Amino acid sequence: MGSQKKTSMNFKTTLQTDVPQGRNGKHKGLVTKILSDLDQVQAGIALKIPLADLEDGKENVRSALNRATRKAGRPIATATDAKFLYIWNEAREA
Repeated sequence: MGSQKKTSMNFKTTLQTDVPQGRNGKHKGLVTKILSDLDQVQAGIALKIPLADLEDGKENVRSALNRATRKAGRPIATATDAKFLYIWNEAREA
């Protein structure tokens, strides 16, 4: 048997059971609120969210919302103007 040198670890370790499961990103709270509101609006109604209220920018919120809705198989659409992010439910394909 050959002599094997042990190299020092570069990172700390932890038990796998102590690793958090699931991803709760920094946009989860906002995305959850948006989806809750979308559950309550009628067809043809859009949410109107002031861009000034989006601390991390509209692009990052749109990305987080896109990930959540694709995962849930939920079709939505978004648009923006100079002051607002608009979000609405799209008709589900039959």
